[in-house]
Amino acid sequence: MEPLKGSQRKYLRAQAHHLKPLVMVGAKGVTDGLIGSVTLALADHELIKVKFVECKDAKKEISAQIAQATQSELVGLIGNIAILYRPNSDPAKRKVHVK
Repeated sequence: MEPLKGSQRKYLRAQAHHLKPLVMVGAKGVTDGLIGSVTLALADHELIKVKFVECKDAKKEISAQIAQATQSELVGLIGNIAILYRPNSDPAKRKVHVK
């Protein structure tokens, strides 16, 4: 996946505004279960929010780890919520169309 441009990130943040967080990061931080949950959520939705319930002081590092492990793009980090995007590999099945 090629890196997103600033305008594309802005568009995706706007699209994610109404979404509810699908995955919560708890006290254990990054685990295999967390990565699995994020991977499944990205496969189903393409654009998701991850909420930091614990580990709020390391949210930037954890967000980068999650994005790298799931081969997704970190669109933004707003408060204690990270927005991640990974397009579907099949262009016909894509739900989110980046301009």
